[in-house]
Amino acid sequence: MKQYGLIGFPLGHSFSKKYFDQKFEQLGLTATHHYGVYELPSIKDFPALWSKHPQLEGVNVTIPHKIEVMSYLDEFDDSVAQINAVNVVRRKGGKLIGYNSDVYGFKASICSWLSAAPSSAIILGSGGSSLAVQSGLRSLGIPYQIVSRGSKKGDLTYDQLNQDPKILKHSQLLINTTPVGMFPAIEKAPQIPYEWLTADHLCFDLIYNPEETLFMKKAKSAGAKVKNGWEMLKLQAEKSWEIWNS
Repeated sequence: MKQYGLIGFPLGHSFSKKYFDQKFEQLGLTATHHYGVYELPSIKDFPALWSKHPQLEGVNVTIPHKIEVMSYLDEFDDSVAQINAVNVVRRKGGKLIGYNSDVYGFKASICSWLSAAPSSAIILGSGGSSLAVQSGLRSLGIPYQIVSRGSKKGDLTYDQLNQDPKILKHSQLLINTTPVGMFPAIEKAPQIPYEWLTADHLCFDLIYNPEETLFMKKAKSAGAKVKNGWEMLKLQAEKSWEIWNS
């Protein structure tokens, strides 16, 4: 039995198991392939997972382990080099190899949505998903600013974003890479000045559960166009499957 799975914490929001269960059924692989869900409150439990499941061939990595998991891997694919975040792990030849399929998923999803490249973008959050988005925007030639809870690395703070209307005025693309608003805390949204959004703004939420987050609802009410992370999830999942079988 070939085993695959998802690690992260918490995982009540994940659609990955359903997605791969359906894929295995469509491919006639249900008798030989299994996709599990492994909640790891601490990344320190990562080595024990592989010892406990010797048939585990690969895992997807989600919040909050995309950066910390790198310390437990033996090698990295070129897709990780400029991101320093991993969302796919493959066991090959006794080694654990890290990959990133988020950049591929993000670029393909955003390019199918944009009719023209925006002059600049705002990224909410500075975690592992944010690193993938940053890499994707750089490769597309779209300049960006990062908004985070602290002022590290020259990032903007939420206070600055809420006090200076020029920031949103000059950035048509707004991308939420934080888990704020994810199921079950669907009543929450990033604290940004939604009243300054216009019909010229594009608001992309990497969250896919719920299908329409409060961030998206508030942005849409202000006239902005919105998109969730469901297509990105499917694209990066397909890339994961390609990695595991290459």
